[in-house]
Amino acid sequence: MFVFRTGILGGRVDISVTVNGEPTSHDVEARRLLVHYLREDVGLTGTNIGCDTSSCGACTVHLNGESVKSCTLLAVQADGQDVTTIEGLAPSSDELHPMQEAFRQEHGLQCGYCTPGMVMAAVSLLDENAKPTELEVRQGLEGNLCRCTGYHNIVKAVLAASGQPVKD
Repeated sequence: MFVFRTGILGGRVDISVTVNGEPTSHDVEARRLLVHYLREDVGLTGTNIGCDTSSCGACTVHLNGESVKSCTLLAVQADGQDVTTIEGLAPSSDELHPMQEAFRQEHGLQCGYCTPGMVMAAVSLLDENAKPTELEVRQGLEGNLCRCTGYHNIVKAVLAASGQPVKD
């Protein structure tokens, strides 16, 4: 859970955020969005900016293990918190996270723009429900949009990552 810091109406604020296990500290504008902090201040561009209104989910990251849309969260709200981005999901630089591998195996991406957010949301979904049904996967990913309409393979990838049989 995160806490909104009240009394910040403008100016700059020093924040410290652990991103992918690494401590970061920056002086940011109080109104800076977390997605811009991650991309521009921390230099992690895997978190995409899609709509800036929390409609598409391309900016999904984990805040203290919970899936959040970083385009509607201020960087100051993440002060003192742990953030995981798509870059920090894999156990090492030469292997993929099981969800990333399932997306690769099941062709769960087309243009790839939504993929980081979809993967992050899907990991969070399986953390909450290890063996979801197809309907539960579709409902769980409702807040993440794929403009290429690749949902069939995305759902297959999530089911595969959960260890369940995948139907064509």
